[in-house]
Amino acid sequence: MPQLILGPLQRYAGDDEATVWVETDGPCEVEVLGCREPTFCVAGHHYALVHCTGLAPASTTPYEVRLDGELVWPEPDSSYPPSVVRTHDAARPFRIAWGSCRVCAPHGPPHSLRKDEHPDGREVDALRVLADHMREEDPSRWPHALVLLGDQVYADEVSPAVREYIREQRDPEVPPGETVANFEEYTRLYRESWSEPHIRWLFSTVPTAMVFDDHDVHDDWNTSKTWVDDIRAEGWWDERIVGGFSTYWLYQHIGNLSPGHLADDALYQQLREAKDGWPLLREFAFRADREVQGTRWSYCRDFGRTRLIMIDSRAGRVLDPPEDRSMLDPHEWEWLEQHADGDFDHLLIGTSLPFLLAPALHYLESWNEAVCNGVWGRPAALLGERIRQAADLEHWAAFGSSLDRIAEIMQAVGTSARPPASIVALSGDVHHAYLAEVGFPRGTGMRSAVYQATCSPFRNPLDNHERRAIRFACSRAGTLIGKLLARSAGVGDPAVRWRFTHDAPFFDNQVCFVEFQG
Repeated sequence: MPQLILGPLQRYAGDDEATVWVETDGPCEVEVLGCREPTFCVAGHHYALVHCTGLAPASTTPYEVRLDGELVWPEPDSSYPPSVVRTHDAARPFRIAWGSCRVCAPHGPPHSLRKDEHPDGREVDALRVLADHMREEDPSRWPHALVLLGDQVYADEVSPAVREYIREQRDPEVPPGETVANFEEYTRLYRESWSEPHIRWLFSTVPTAMVFDDHDVHDDWNTSKTWVDDIRAEGWWDERIVGGFSTYWLYQHIGNLSPGHLADDALYQQLREAKDGWPLLREFAFRADREVQGTRWSYCRDFGRTRLIMIDSRAGRVLDPPEDRSMLDPHEWEWLEQHADGDFDHLLIGTSLPFLLAPALHYLESWNEAVCNGVWGRPAALLGERIRQAADLEHWAAFGSSLDRIAEIMQAVGTSARPPASIVALSGDVHHAYLAEVGFPRGTGMRSAVYQATCSPFRNPLDNHERRAIRFACSRAGTLIGKLLARSAGVGDPAVRWRFTHDAPFFDNQVCFVEFQG
């Protein structure tokens, strides 16, 4: 009898349809709400994405999962309510939960302690707390979607169980050491990260939209051309990146797509028909790393009158030549502009990296970009590159022309004939949370309210020293120092201004929510 290894993950819910993802221990037929889908095989692993059709609009429907007709979900004696599919109801508010950065670790000491109490301390998982709250509260208050903005798994900071598995398989003294090395180790990492009962039930009930960030592959992934050249010279890198892209496609990306887009995805159709799709997926993954253009990880979802555009701001970067670096390739920019233009009441732009940072950090990154581009000469540029990598100076502010273009796109949307009521950038990555109100220059005719909403981490908080540094970056003194530093490299003011709507950033593990009416 086939068994359920991971899932079910509810990935998409629309007006009258949904998709549910599973991993099983062998080939079988998966059934959800009377809809069936055979598994497909990749490197001996078996997956299915079941397209559930014929659902009633504005409905809540409990569901079960059967493998070859045998019930495997819900689990016996579960303390959680039944998993449900909720289709969209345009007459009711739509509530989104979001955040990023979730390390997988046990929930007892020392892992449950603060970082200042123990170096392995990661405190309490915010998604675990969310699941517990949902179990006790009225389902009408549950989020309708969960947006995961990067670092869903940490390939370079694995759990004790995955570390032990690595030690059993290979010599951890040989690079990449006790970090993920290949496809098989990635599958273990996902299984460990998503199999805890709290998380499993949460993901089975709330549709998830995901995009990766650096730790899904490697810290500082695609920071610069120099970083890429150096990492590709490492003998272990090709297997790491192939494993990272392959498992991202299987565990995250295909579930991001709507049923209509899935039907048009050539690779998905090929894998469903292959005896074992590993050669196809491996070739795709390697090509995705070496050829930026032609691979799109970004996607779009509509929640009633609210549009969510999820941008890949990590894998699709253009880094050569360095002075013309861009967060997105030309085709991706064109795609973004097309999808930002439409008839909707609210526009959400999801990106793992915030467009707008604490002011001092913004100026520091814009200064560093100018120095790396040679404004102070080649010796300073080489030093600037070392600082860029050491201090993680690779957000949108370090890609200044890309940040300017995002501001132009927002302005075009907000001054169009039918502007949305709000434009909200949802982001994570920076291990603190804040809401910033964005202002455009007078005379632009901006009619949409614009915000930068950042939430991080789910589980990987800063220590007290790091928190003091962030508070200083938000202060007037820090802002002034950062501005003077940027001025010294010839960097002017950004295209927009922003201010926090609260006195100080929020730390600790956390989940944030945004609710839309209409």
